Amino acid sequence: MEANLGHLQYLSIRIDSGMFVTKPSGSVRFLHPISDQHKPLPLVSAFQQPLRLPNRCRTVSFGASCYRENISGLTLETENFHPFDKDLLLKNKSHEVQPHLNGRCIYLVGMMGSGKTTIGKILSKELSYTFSDSDTLVEQEVGGTSVAEIFKLHGEGFFRDKETEVLRKLSLMHGFVISTGGGIVVRPINWKYMQKGISIWLDVPLEALAKRIAAVGIDSRPLLHHESGNAYTKAFRRLSILQEERGDAYTNANAKVCLGSLAAKLGFSDVCNLTPADIALEALVQIQTFLEQEDGYSTS
Repeated sequence: MEANLGHLQYLSIRIDSGMFVTKPSGSVRFLHPISDQHKPLPLVSAFQQPLRLPNRCRTVSFGASCYRENISGLTLETENFHPFDKDLLLKNKSHEVQPHLNGRCIYLVGMMGSGKTTIGKILSKELSYTFSDSDTLVEQEVGGTSVAEIFKLHGEGFFRDKETEVLRKLSLMHGFVISTGGGIVVRPINWKYMQKGISIWLDVPLEALAKRIAAVGIDSRPLLHHESGNAYTKAFRRLSILQEERGDAYTNANAKVCLGSLAAKLGFSDVCNLTPADIALEALVQIQTFLEQEDGYSTS
């Protein structure tokens, strides 16, 4: 078999398929040692992941472990490498997906701290869309007053009304990636507006969210101000309540990026090891899956 990326060969290794077996996890194990004469690289194990690229070439990506032999036997020495450029993967996937969006807006929903702004900016760049943040637009509507100040001066109800009005205007647009506020999902009218586009839920474990929020501070998070304890405790306690209140609402999204599942798929024990590029790429994959189910197109 040969691993390559279309016509750009970042890694090209030929291995006799009779020398290994595939495990349920997707990894492979070699059945026989590779002689010094025939081994192209000190490769003894690998994981594979199918990719879809615009040239419709079926490919596999590999992570691998290397070995050396010594007198006492086989000594494993793990060495991680990344044969594929994530920027290139993002570009290829966006080129697959973009023509089928027909200009529809993309709405990112999820709890505070879930990375909607970061991922939204990456997606907008790759899809040649315009990025917008609903909280920022609300602040502009109220003369540049911050969200925290709006809550303090006018209350949450006032903020939610402004948020819905901003979303109504955005729903009339095309070619936007929109990062929404964490509570935007609680009003059914907001889903009516978002369903004119494609909504994606960034589902992040509460522990990871609390760590992120505690690391950057809670001053800009008005819903956390009345909690007691240190920053992490405040964040985790409030997030748990919000998750209970909003959990069902988030499931209305057209697509979901579960960071826990994504980390496991990529072999990470902690979602904190995921990069924004990892998450953005998975978001494009999930958008593509939704479009295939909705419109019946396929790139395979």
